[in-house]
Amino acid sequence: MFNRAMKFAAVMGLFCAATAQAATSDADLKAIEKQLNTLGDRITRLQDLTDVEIVQHAYGYYVDKAQWRSLADLFDDDATLEIGGKGVFLGKDRVFEYMNIGMGGGGPMGPKDGSLIDHQQFQCLPTIMEDGKTAKARCIAFVMSSGGWGHNYYEDTFVKEDGVWKFKKLHGPFNMYAGYRQGWLDSVTVNTFPEKFQPYPDLPPTVIYLTYPSYYVEPFHYPNPVTGKPMPAPSPKAGGLAFGK
Repeated sequence: MFNRAMKFAAVMGLFCAATAQAATSDADLKAIEKQLNTLGDRITRLQDLTDVEIVQHAYGYYVDKAQWRSLADLFDDDATLEIGGKGVFLGKDRVFEYMNIGMGGGGPMGPKDGSLIDHQQFQCLPTIMEDGKTAKARCIAFVMSSGGWGHNYYEDTFVKEDGVWKFKKLHGPFNMYAGYRQGWLDSVTVNTFPEKFQPYPDLPPTVIYLTYPSYYVEPFHYPNPVTGKPMPAPSPKAGGLAFGK
């Protein structure tokens, strides 16, 4: 009887040990799975940051060489474009029309003799939003064209569709735009001028603001990366209030 009890106790001990080992193994596996998922999410986010920046920079290079169709293909079908004070263009087809006619003057696309439209972009700072499907980016651009030179910011929105990032909204407020003869210190172009050239926009500008010699700070889409505090709102001295409000 005693031997039976000992055997039973030994069997139960082994069973409990095996169960504990199995439980420990399951916990370990779940911990490893969590680490791998976290690592995978981080890799995806880093790749997304790179992809968004590539789309933003590709836009500038397509402007440089008047590749308007390739540029329009960077946009979602129902995306919007708003450059300077020209107004808002709705949809990919209107983006192409604005670029081809407004920027390129119509006619054959591509570089032309006597035409310069360098569009240099710097300090691009992309942010992937929590949903992993939308993103924002802030950049500075310096423009040198046959008609003059300019300086503007971008605060753009992107969307990820079927694994591919595209522009959802391009918003490029100018800090200054001027000709070469007098220069930006002496004579700057009025910014808010929707009817200045064709094609005309679908909607008026979303924001009214002043350019150099005044100033306007386009709101930052991201908080201070160290303190987490949002940036101050634009100064009313330079405009920046939403149109119609």
